[in-house]
Amino acid sequence: MELFKSGNPTLTQKIFDKSYAHEAAMQGTMSVRGTINKFGFLLLMIIGGASYTWHLNESLRQNEMYTFTMIGAFGGMICAFAIIFKNNWAQYIAPLYAVLEGLFIGGISAIFNETFSKTYPGLVLQAVGLTFGVAIAMFLLYNFRVIKATEKFKSVIIAATLGIAIFYGLTMLLRLFNITIPFMYDGSLLGVGISLFVVAIAALNLILDFDMIEQGAEQGAPKYMEWYGAFGLMVTIVWLYIEILKLLSRFAKRN
Repeated sequence: MELFKSGNPTLTQKIFDKSYAHEAAMQGTMSVRGTINKFGFLLLMIIGGASYTWHLNESLRQNEMYTFTMIGAFGGMICAFAIIFKNNWAQYIAPLYAVLEGLFIGGISAIFNETFSKTYPGLVLQAVGLTFGVAIAMFLLYNFRVIKATEKFKSVIIAATLGIAIFYGLTMLLRLFNITIPFMYDGSLLGVGISLFVVAIAALNLILDFDMIEQGAEQGAPKYMEWYGAFGLMVTIVWLYIEILKLLSRFAKRN
């Protein structure tokens, strides 16, 4: 039976199956506590990277800020793909991914903060608070089994996540031909509704991620998979934050 169904492409059954018996015997097994500790470390790395690009913007060094933001975006993407295809590299590359992703998030947050400083002051701070609030709420709902990661639940969330990815991909493709979809960027009710839906799916993906980590620990995945699980969880948290930031910006546009 496939236990590792997740909308997050970094946490899959195949990844865990490839890593079990041999590696676990050599270096010990994965634990939930160990994964949480490593997630905390990656979170500190992201905060450090974000603080740097934010500081560059505050110091009126926008050109440097934009440069580091782009380095973070593309560098983080390269690291993410490297970890996905070579999951045993996570213990070495995940901290670098976190720093690079932090540079990207800090730059994007600074841009949003300046753009909506008059219409929605404190937008970034509210987005950060909501992201942590939603993540904690999802953890509690999972921990107390209010929401259970059943096979049907997993299938629905995976399908919705795939649909969002395809929709975003088509949108970017159309932009290459100078074709824009207005409701993707404006503050219309349709745009707000789409953002709310995407935020909900991103949040529910956390349930699947928590389940994947717990199942990996129960089945004795090797120790380095703690880093991989922490990395996968961080990917979802970053996605959730970006989507909440976009949602709040839509509300700002309606003011």
